[in-house]
Amino acid sequence: MRVVLNIIWLIFGGLWLALGYFLAGIICCILIITIPFGIASFRIGVYALWPFGKTTVDKPTAGAGSLIGNVIWIVVAGIWLALGHITTAIAMAITIIGIPLAIANLKMIPISLMPLGKDIVPVDARPTCM
Repeated sequence: MRVVLNIIWLIFGGLWLALGYFLAGIICCILIITIPFGIASFRIGVYALWPFGKTTVDKPTAGAGSLIGNVIWIVVAGIWLALGHITTAIAMAITIIGIPLAIANLKMIPISLMPLGKDIVPVDARPTCM
């Protein structure tokens, strides 16, 4: 089922979202000082291409640098990428088949706003609390 959802996702919005992330990553890498943002953007762009079967978890080593970087990211690119997710989610939610895709789009908003200090892992590799 994940493969089917990923293919539908790719056709009806995932490609455009990923291109937005890749564009943001290229701009960040050109500006040299923002290369960490560019790397995070490329990582999320790959996640935006094929999101089903993956999830995000907090990095245990993330610290104050991630917090400061996320504040800068929100101002520079995060808001625009989150608006892209909201717009795409609304368009996908129009049909019954698109509702799971719209929900996945809304779940990607937190990482589009604050990508630093997060890891993207397969759902099966997600740590569980005991």
